[in-house]
Amino acid sequence: MTFIPDFATILQFALATFVISITPGPDMTLFVGRALSQGRAAGFACMFGAMTGIMIHTALVALGLSALIVASPEAFLALKVFGAGYLIWLAIQAIRKGSAFSPEKKGGVGRSLLKNWATGLGINLLNPKIILFFMTFLPQFVSASDPHAPGKLFFLGLLFIPLALPIVAPMVIAADSFSKLLKKSPRVTRVVDYLFAGVFSAFALKILTAQAR
Repeated sequence: MTFIPDFATILQFALATFVISITPGPDMTLFVGRALSQGRAAGFACMFGAMTGIMIHTALVALGLSALIVASPEAFLALKVFGAGYLIWLAIQAIRKGSAFSPEKKGGVGRSLLKNWATGLGINLLNPKIILFFMTFLPQFVSASDPHAPGKLFFLGLLFIPLALPIVAPMVIAADSFSKLLKKSPRVTRVVDYLFAGVFSAFALKILTAQAR
């Protein structure tokens, strides 16, 4: 199947997805916060809403990048170089500012599962950083000269969901313990920050050195 990248690429993508998934951010704050305030079902509803948003972003970004590949492979390569710079910026921000995590307290007003799902979807779709991230993250795993690049972009974007789910779901299930761990153990979050920075710096340097040849 031509739309499936080679094993080494999938392994690299899985590693990056793992680091992204364990790094606390707005989405994780929402999932854990709703689980703490309204129960696990609410947390999962928000999580699946965000996953739906990722599917939509993947389709939009893959279609856009696919059109760019057809129109100008050179422009696609330029996007990859820009993406490498963006990944380096994310790495620096992770080290400088660290992870933000402030979940809601218990006792929030109850909402239906559909409304929680819509909240997760809305936060994901309305976050400009998500589409920018996917636009610069996904291209690092395909080649502009690959005739099957569009299919691989779709495959990797959708693969993000089943790879992240086994990591994020247990955090929602153990929301209380997870929240306390991050609040009481700053060292844990700093280790995650440096792990995030290291992985994305490595991907950025990889693409930059490849372009320099």
